Amino acid sequence: MGMYEWDPSGLAAVEAITDHDSAGLVMLYHFDGFIDAGETGEQLVERLLDAMPHEVVARFDHDRLVDYRARRPLMTFKGDHWAAYDAPVIELHLVRDATGAPFLLLSGPEPDVEWEAFATAVREIVERLGVRLSVNFHGIPMGVPHSRPVGITPHGNRVELIPGHTAYFDEATVPGSAEALVEYRLAEAGHDVLGVAAHVPHYLARSTYPDSALTVLEAITAATGLVLPSVAHALRTEALRVRHEIDRQVAEGDDELVGLVRGLEHQYDAASGGESRGNLIAESAELPSAEELGRQLERFLAEREGEGEAG
Repeated sequence: MGMYEWDPSGLAAVEAITDHDSAGLVMLYHFDGFIDAGETGEQLVERLLDAMPHEVVARFDHDRLVDYRARRPLMTFKGDHWAAYDAPVIELHLVRDATGAPFLLLSGPEPDVEWEAFATAVREIVERLGVRLSVNFHGIPMGVPHSRPVGITPHGNRVELIPGHTAYFDEATVPGSAEALVEYRLAEAGHDVLGVAAHVPHYLARSTYPDSALTVLEAITAATGLVLPSVAHALRTEALRVRHEIDRQVAEGDDELVGLVRGLEHQYDAASGGESRGNLIAESAELPSAEELGRQLERFLAEREGEGEAG
């Protein structure tokens, strides 16, 4: 359909691998542009491509799939001329983990149009390359506190690969995404698919939240056997730094803010039956709504930012 083109060198590398290994490759995939609370999927893709050796296997036709007026690509102007154009890129990479084991990574901006054709193209790639398991990942905003472990919701037809997680609801109708449609069509065609959605505190949904990316990475490595210690180490280090900064900012907030976070802790502990990382404060508080906590923390962070600029 002209939706994508193969890179001859990358395709040959994958075919050489599959010729000697009939088990098939794992394909990870994530597309920017829809719900990805905490930049969970974006962080993981960036870390994988920065830390792991990789090469392009296929390129999708971004000029056909991306609405530039909805998401305008950046251009650089120098002096009296345009010097650079940051074109959107949707690519399939062959990546190797710390042991040299190969896997595939499909990433880029979410297609704005032709979702069905795009899903068909991904299915063709899965079948051509003999992919044994396709895994997608992202973050979703939830009414949970940052002072507790990040939860996940597995989905797809291979959820048993991530044991010990129960569904939070039986049914929900939500706006669709290209990532979700790819999962749906692959499963419909009989291919193994697994989705990993990290639960990001809703008051941090618009911030970079390394804890959620680390949790997703750990779930993926446990389910697939991939070995990615350098990526995990980088995310763990950054998660610790960000967590301490959030705790500091919350501790310096007013009583209302601390009480709201405490309320979410009570809700989490009542649901899970256990605690982790300790409480922020000892006294009890009424359970807040998501809107209350979000407004309060956003106002506090905005005030701190204003104070920094004034100083």
